[in-house]
Amino acid sequence: MNYRRLGNSGLQVSEISFGSWLTFGKQITDKMAEKLMKTAYDGGVNFFDNAEVYALGESEIVMGKILKKTKWDRSSYIVSSKAFFGRGDRRPNMTGLSRKHLTEACNEALERFQLDYLDLFFCHRPDRNTPIAEVVWTMNQLINSGKILYWGTSEWSGQALTEAHLFAEKNHLIGPTMEQPQYNMFHRERFELDLKPLFDRFGLGTTIWSPLASGLLTGKYNEGMPKGTRAGMKGMEWLKDSILDKAKITKVKKLAKLADKVGISMPHLALAWCLKNPNVSTIITGASKVNHLKENLKTIDIVNKLDTEIMEKIENILGNKPELPAFG
Repeated sequence: MNYRRLGNSGLQVSEISFGSWLTFGKQITDKMAEKLMKTAYDGGVNFFDNAEVYALGESEIVMGKILKKTKWDRSSYIVSSKAFFGRGDRRPNMTGLSRKHLTEACNEALERFQLDYLDLFFCHRPDRNTPIAEVVWTMNQLINSGKILYWGTSEWSGQALTEAHLFAEKNHLIGPTMEQPQYNMFHRERFELDLKPLFDRFGLGTTIWSPLASGLLTGKYNEGMPKGTRAGMKGMEWLKDSILDKAKITKVKKLAKLADKVGISMPHLALAWCLKNPNVSTIITGASKVNHLKENLKTIDIVNKLDTEIMEKIENILGNKPELPAFG
């Protein structure tokens, strides 16, 4: 495994990390969850991603039990939680980024994990009802209290992140260390244009979600919707419509042919493409089967195969490289 700094922090994160969205406490058994975490850890993964809303808190409970059972050295792994969506109840103050919800969500996550502190704590989405100043002050207070070590955001705009950093600088507070955006071959504009200035200006780290575009970039949807996939799960109809996009599938088929010529799998091509971007700190992968996870972990040996020529061929197939608008 290779490790990268999380932005300009001193924290080292594995290039490939492991997330529990849609699997822990929902799609797979607790026994399988344990096998997957052990496989990831043994493979060098040190970052395990979670959130209050995943399986409405059950995902963190499952992960916490595994961490307690394994008795891994606490300094050897990184755990995250995210707050915004709550755990199902939508009454006032049970969602969002108010000081009340962020504080309570943090305390509840610690209870579910059975841990003394969270390494990373994310604002899972921006909150129009809560001033950014309140969010920054609250996160700074949680750090000072020892409950979290670093705080970040997920799916925040470049403007909102800039406001958070400038407020933190002005008031000598700790700003967001990392952002968790979606980034993959079909979802590029926010990462490559909107967030780009923040990488140099603030040293922003990134923990990428959906590097395989929810499975589309594995090629398993090239011939239709197979049974047992996450896109076929109840409540995931929105994902199904996105995955069965004919234009995207046509491109995936072309990419798969390129991957075959290079001598690698389609998932490896997609994951390695993400890791080629120096502004990517880690890519979060999920899995419901051990063999799939083991294959994902092999990506670190593939990255160097994507030389300039291969990257140009990928760009020609995708045809979606974000460009700044012309002025004048």
